[in-house]
Amino acid sequence: MTIAPVQSSASLGSSGWTDARLILALEEAVEKELNRHLGVAREWMPHEFIPWSQGRDFDGVLGGEAWDVEQSKVTALGRVSLVVNLLTEDNLPSYHHEIATMFGREGAWGTWVHRWTAEEGRHGIAIRDYLLATRAVDPVELERARMNHMSEGFESDNAHSMLHSVAYVAFQELATRIAHRNTGRHAGDPLCEQLLAKIANDENLHMVFYRNLLKAALEIAPDQAMRAVADVVTNFRMPGHGIPGFERAAAQIALGGVYNLRIHHDEVLQPVLRHLRVMEVGGLGPEGLLAQNELGVFMDGLDAQARKFEERQAAILARREAARRKTD
Repeated sequence: MTIAPVQSSASLGSSGWTDARLILALEEAVEKELNRHLGVAREWMPHEFIPWSQGRDFDGVLGGEAWDVEQSKVTALGRVSLVVNLLTEDNLPSYHHEIATMFGREGAWGTWVHRWTAEEGRHGIAIRDYLLATRAVDPVELERARMNHMSEGFESDNAHSMLHSVAYVAFQELATRIAHRNTGRHAGDPLCEQLLAKIANDENLHMVFYRNLLKAALEIAPDQAMRAVADVVTNFRMPGHGIPGFERAAAQIALGGVYNLRIHHDEVLQPVLRHLRVMEVGGLGPEGLLAQNELGVFMDGLDAQARKFEERQAAILARREAARRKTD
């Protein structure tokens, strides 16, 4: 049921679309997408993907065995990426606060906020259980990193605007899906890949929800929505950017092919933009046309940057392979 009638952009004008009006106007779309999501989402149990039989006591209170990197089958790249993915998931309380404050806790919006939070919660649970049961990471360093990261808190780059927030998560959920999926492929453990595929599937469903909501926003308030898309795409950064040592980890992840500029351009930004036909949206006013043009210029520039990255990546990997052969 719609809380308030949807008003056209012609009746309100660009300046008339406040966050409160947009939240009310999009309520029907939220309810539709929520029902679709609940109809396709499938229950899965995190504990079923954890090899509990591999677990054993660590040193400390129980006097078990101290952690050593040789105890895990997970690759070095997989370890770095898994830790970044987990620490990003760990900030869920802050993310929940952000979206609950922005979208509210009532009606279809509130139901979605809580459902999303519940589904995201199992991702962190499952990844941490896997890492500890398989001794993939140093548990002491992992806990210290979690404390440091969460103690810093999280403040969204897009908290100033409801449409910017919706646009951001439309791209970010897909970026997270790709990061989890590729982490699993590079982890060196089929079970880890299977677990992360489950998590990636959840993230994809979340992306579809927000992408479809963004589509509705482009129909209702095209100028403001186009500006939001352009701003988000041109200033995008992952929510885990505040993780201690993130830049170094991100460089390893990029070089290893888990997530980099080429992947960001080809597998995250382009699919969403094409699905929404953002560059084909008509009926825009001066503000919307300017944003649309900025977006096109940026995407061309990003593609060029991605090509340069690929050249550097190939050169670095070739040097590493040559050095490895010399030592064999």
